[in-house]
Amino acid sequence: MNLNGKRALVTGGAVRIGRAITEALLAEGAEVIVHFRSSAKEAKALSPKTIQADLSDPAQCETLLERVFQQFGPIDILVNNAAVFHQTKLADATYDAVMRELQPNLLAPLALIRGFARQTKTGRIINLLDRRITSHDTTCIPYMLSKKGLEELTKLAALDLAPGITVNAVAPGAILPPPKDSDNPSWDYAGTIPLGQRPTPADVASAVLYLLKSDHITGQTIFVDGGQNLLGKDER
Repeated sequence: MNLNGKRALVTGGAVRIGRAITEALLAEGAEVIVHFRSSAKEAKALSPKTIQADLSDPAQCETLLERVFQQFGPIDILVNNAAVFHQTKLADATYDAVMRELQPNLLAPLALIRGFARQTKTGRIINLLDRRITSHDTTCIPYMLSKKGLEELTKLAALDLAPGITVNAVAPGAILPPPKDSDNPSWDYAGTIPLGQRPTPADVASAVLYLLKSDHITGQTIFVDGGQNLLGKDER
C-alpha cells in the first residue's frame, strides 16, 4: 500500500508511541485522524482531524467508527494503539480489575475491527501488543490476558478478513516509562536486552509502516524489543 493520501485512524494517537506512529504516517503523506481520550491539546497540535472517545465504555467503542465515517469519511488504515496498564496480581484480579484492562485493550480493538470491516473490504489493521506476550508475567495478569488475547485476535481477524484486509501486530518492549498515573513504580529497570539498548518510539513506528506498506504479510507480529521476547521469561 502506498500510504500517500490514505486516511488512517490511530487510537491513542496523540501521545507516547501513538504520537510517533501518527507523525510517521503524516510524514508519508497520510491523512491521520487522531483519537484521544483526554489529550485534546496534544491531538489537535498533531492533526486538524481528531476525535474523542473513552474506549473503556463499550457503547462508545461500538459507535466510534461510524462517527469517524460521518465526520471524515471511510478510513483505509486502523491502528489499535490505545491501551491501559496496571500491575495486578492473581489475588487482586477481580472481575472489575480484569475488565478495566480487557475492555480498552482487547474488546475495544475487537469493536473497532468489526466497524472497520463494515466500512471497507480493503485496508490495513495494526494492533499494538507487548513483548511480554511470550512470557508469563504474574505481576500484571489482566494486562497479560488482554494482550495475549489481542495477539490471537490478530490472527483470527487476519484469516477472517482476507484477502482484502491485512491484520498484523507490533509488540514493543521497554520503550517508555508508564504514564505518571500508572501504578508501575520500577519502569527504569528494563531487564536484559540482548541488543543492549532500548528501542525508541520511532523504531515502533517504522515497524508499523513496514507492515502497512506490505501487500503480502498478514497475521504476523513484529517484536521491537531488542530481542527480549527470545528470553522466554520476564526479566525484572
